[in-house]
Amino acid sequence: MGTVRWNLLGAHNAENALAAIGSARHVGITVSQSIAALAEFKGVKRRMELRGEVGGIAVYDDFAHHPTAIASTIDGLRRKVGGKRIIAVLEPRSATMKMGVHRETLAPSLAAADSVWMFAPPDLGWDAGGVVAELGGKGRLARSLEELVDGLAGNSRAGDQVLIMSNGGFGGLHGKLLEALRRQAS
Repeated sequence: MGTVRWNLLGAHNAENALAAIGSARHVGITVSQSIAALAEFKGVKRRMELRGEVGGIAVYDDFAHHPTAIASTIDGLRRKVGGKRIIAVLEPRSATMKMGVHRETLAPSLAAADSVWMFAPPDLGWDAGGVVAELGGKGRLARSLEELVDGLAGNSRAGDQVLIMSNGGFGGLHGKLLEALRRQAS
């Protein structure tokens, strides 16, 4: 019936679009009208939002905060960037993350990333080191924002896609990382 052309990534966005088309059709809006409207939709903040690019290193912000959303987000970015290196950065900030509810399924949800940085603040409540260990050589643990910014800036290279996932502001990590990358580039 038509094709939606947009910049949104991931199967979850396609599923949401189909649900929107079906709902709109139910109230009398034609499929072609829905397709035209979806083509204009630019997405929402904090859903694969490109926060900046410095020296060929792209920094994204995404609200993903549980294993299903994390896996879907990484998959969507992978489909967009192909073989480029994806560096996933996770802040386990939600209530269920802090309680360790997702501890067993976290490493598998991050497995499609090429490199993973796990933030483990002192008040996390469980040992994130086990998740990092499950990721083998591609997993790293940071216990402070400074350590995380330094590690990311020092280990990123042109072409990398840094995917920062949290259901909060992550202490301004996006801006701090972009600034560190700018300093490094000059």
